[in-house]
Amino acid sequence: MTRGGRKDDRDGPERRCIVSGDSGPTAGLIRFVAGPDGDVVPDLLGKLPGRGFWVTSTREALDRAAAKGLFSRAARTRVTPPPALADLIEAMLAKRVVELLSLARKAGLAVTGYEKVKGWLVDGTATVLIQASDGSERGKSKLRPPAKTGLFIGCLTGQEIGLAFGRESAIHGALAAGGLSDRVVEEAARLAGLRGGVAGQHDGGETAGEDTKTV
Repeated sequence: MTRGGRKDDRDGPERRCIVSGDSGPTAGLIRFVAGPDGDVVPDLLGKLPGRGFWVTSTREALDRAAAKGLFSRAARTRVTPPPALADLIEAMLAKRVVELLSLARKAGLAVTGYEKVKGWLVDGTATVLIQASDGSERGKSKLRPPAKTGLFIGCLTGQEIGLAFGRESAIHGALAAGGLSDRVVEEAARLAGLRGGVAGQHDGGETAGEDTKTV
């Protein structure tokens, strides 16, 4: 996987960001289409009909696309983006990541709770470590991402992680290998781009097996 938390899909389809002009894998971009009423419609799943135009998943890129009329230029007709576009995309992505993480939990590919997460890290089951962005730094430093992947998601709040696991709040989580887990990582990388958080490879914390205290 790449540092952005995605599989190395350079052989897959690439699209050009209408803001930067750079081409890259679709996993790092947000797709939009022109709606029938002349509005700009986000297409997170990349499945809506019509000619798509792509923007890098960062606040700077989205704000610039909206402010500079770049959507209209790409659509070759006048279109209007939604107000507070970056906020809208962030909310949509956060909802999607939580939903995917919930599905991974139901499929047996995700756990939460310090001891369960630590157990998965120690026995090699975990391929991704998840920790709340608003959790205690001291508590989070007791665990580190799996050595075999280095993958870490740190852009979700404790409330969002808890929601995925049917709890009020959660600080630690882990994902096992699987297609759903790959999708969680990919969408979390997009979300991290908007939140300025972390989703990818990370080298913080201590080796899981070296600490026996519960957070």
